Amino acid sequence: MKNYDVVVIGSGPGGEGAAMTAAKSGLSVAIIDREDEIGGGCVHWGTIPSKVLRHGIQRYDEFRNNPLFLPALKHLDIEYPDMLRAAQGVVTQQVKQRRAFYERNDVRIIDGHATFLDPHTVRVTNAAGISEKVRADHFVIAVGTNPWQPADIDFSHPRVVDSNSVLLLDETPGSITIYGAGVIGCEYASIFRHLGCKLDLVNTRDKLLSFLDDEIIDALSYHLRDRGTIIRHNEVYERVETRDDCVILHLKSGKKLRSDYLLWAQGRTGNTDDLGLDKVGCKANSRKQIDVNQFYQTEVEHIYAVGDVVGFPGLASASYDQGRFAASHIVSGDTDRRLVENFPTGIYTSPEISSIGPTERELTEQQVPYEVGHALFRSLARAQIVKSPIGMLKILFHRETFEILGIHCFGYQAAEIVHIGQAIMSQPGGANDIRYFTDTTFNYPTMAEAYRVAALNGINRVKGS
Repeated sequence: MKNYDVVVIGSGPGGEGAAMTAAKSGLSVAIIDREDEIGGGCVHWGTIPSKVLRHGIQRYDEFRNNPLFLPALKHLDIEYPDMLRAAQGVVTQQVKQRRAFYERNDVRIIDGHATFLDPHTVRVTNAAGISEKVRADHFVIAVGTNPWQPADIDFSHPRVVDSNSVLLLDETPGSITIYGAGVIGCEYASIFRHLGCKLDLVNTRDKLLSFLDDEIIDALSYHLRDRGTIIRHNEVYERVETRDDCVILHLKSGKKLRSDYLLWAQGRTGNTDDLGLDKVGCKANSRKQIDVNQFYQTEVEHIYAVGDVVGFPGLASASYDQGRFAASHIVSGDTDRRLVENFPTGIYTSPEISSIGPTERELTEQQVPYEVGHALFRSLARAQIVKSPIGMLKILFHRETFEILGIHCFGYQAAEIVHIGQAIMSQPGGANDIRYFTDTTFNYPTMAEAYRVAALNGINRVKGS
């Protein structure tokens, strides 16, 4: 039985971050994954395929509606399965790349499902039923999550899909109902509307993505509706009726929503079943997720957990850093958790959204004297050139010190643009100052120029001019 310094269970972003950090620190490392290929849900069912899908559909929609290309493309007809095949090419590249990382750093990849036998031993059983035992001084659990599936809904029916199985559809839906208006639901609403699907987005709450800035929430709602999405707030399902030719979502309000498909996007649950947590004195919560301390340790000191299985924020970028910091704690006994406490969010709706730092609502509740600098994308030459005038950049800053407090962006390349603000926000010793943007020359025409426009707008508000 082989013994390692660290065994990582799960090869998604959190597992990769932990394995690579531990290996580069000179520890012996093995990574266990039960799927046919490494990469976890991020590579195979989540971030990568959905974003490749979104990118292809957006380009198709842009060309199809551009007068310059319309004559040449009038007979072009691309279906949803065509887009999925394009996504598979990127998935294959990502798997190959990650496998090379592990091999280059002498990380052993063990295929199979891991189950704890005791606090220092797991049994790994592969698809052929062959088992081996593996021991380790430390474990990092990075098993991720799966879509939550209520027992009263028949997910075996071909017209009922979740965020995993939606990637297996063999046709473009004529109509689709999305139940759940979180990040996944809103992203797929954008995707299917670009394909021209009739769409109902059912939200169990009173607004979309309530953790975002209110102005951006309103903008997202407006543009989803403007493209034809029907948003239904404060609705809860009563039952799902499946038929050969359609699916009917019965709501407690009495409404009946009939569509070709139902995409269930209401929450996720941890992949902790059959992990044997009871054998080590560790338990999962009601969502089958694992609680951890500030060092990502579970109730058992030498067993760590990172990524989606620990809950919020559930972002690939944050998961990778959690894995790195857990491994750093194993190596040195310390970690800098603050680096993942102020992380950027990236939401790939259309237009996309990204932000870092508190919202206006939160700063008001905290009684912070802030001011707002706005830059509307329609006034930027670059946005006009690429015909993406929808959107804005908001900089929230302290009225007295000019310290940057938050960056909120909605529109073309928002997830890229936010990192400029993030870099300045992180500067120490008073260098985190909105006036940096007014004293810096930006390339023209670029989307980055929005920072200069927003900074001038905000400073003028303070000066009353």
